[in-house]
Amino acid sequence: MQDLAGRTCLVTGATSGIGEQTALGLARLGARVLIVGRSRERGERVRRAIASRSGNSAIELLLADLASLAEVRRLADEVTARAPELHVLVNNAGVVNLSRSTTVDGYETTFAVNHLAYFLLTRRLLPLLERSAPARIVNVASDAHRFGPLDLDDLQSERRYRSMRVYGASKTANLLFSFELARRLEGRPITVNALHPGAVGTRLGQNNGWIGRVATGLLRPFFLTPEQGAETSLYLATAPELAGVSGRYYAKKREREPAPHARDAIAAKRLWEESERMVGLA
Repeated sequence: MQDLAGRTCLVTGATSGIGEQTALGLARLGARVLIVGRSRERGERVRRAIASRSGNSAIELLLADLASLAEVRRLADEVTARAPELHVLVNNAGVVNLSRSTTVDGYETTFAVNHLAYFLLTRRLLPLLERSAPARIVNVASDAHRFGPLDLDDLQSERRYRSMRVYGASKTANLLFSFELARRLEGRPITVNALHPGAVGTRLGQNNGWIGRVATGLLRPFFLTPEQGAETSLYLATAPELAGVSGRYYAKKREREPAPHARDAIAAKRLWEESERMVGLA
């Protein structure tokens, strides 16, 4: 991994799990790291821990609820105001919900947090990334995308809601977005890659009451640690051999072929256009 002294990195969902370990890894390489979370108390605790464990004091906390498009816009504006350069963007934050809920904007929560937040934050930060180039965008997806294709006629899961299929569809959206963005940025010094972190024991799913907490607790011994889950994110963000490599999907630091529906160019273009409409960029 390359030395990141003088480089600025942003990691969403960085106050626990894979995101926290990704931020720690970047900090250990000397980067200025902006970590994004919802809770000031938790965020400050994690910020101090990363600074202490890495020996790097250039760790800053930004607060945002990525279920709100207004908060995502505010976050992008704050990053642009505070950081004259941004070299690595890691879209990591995610949720899985046992039952359907909607955000303040009226969108199904899993789709909004797992896809629309990636889409809007990245689009708003593209000018900053381009000014800072070469730059990298790393999107944390999942092999859960293999659960099935994205239903472009029911992006809000209004017809039928099955938790893991909805989660898998949001991860399909991550891949479609990554590949379409890489295509649109071809020839420009910004790379976009996505990854499967593995089955990792994190806080994901613990927002679902006692059922979610018990289930994740029982399964944790069979999962990878967050440190192991962050390895591929760090690889995509820092590996010198990936300079110029874009539009790929990785697992265990090796390229992997996604399911065919995640490579559907027509679906990717339509999702892009629908996402633009939803977030007000059309």
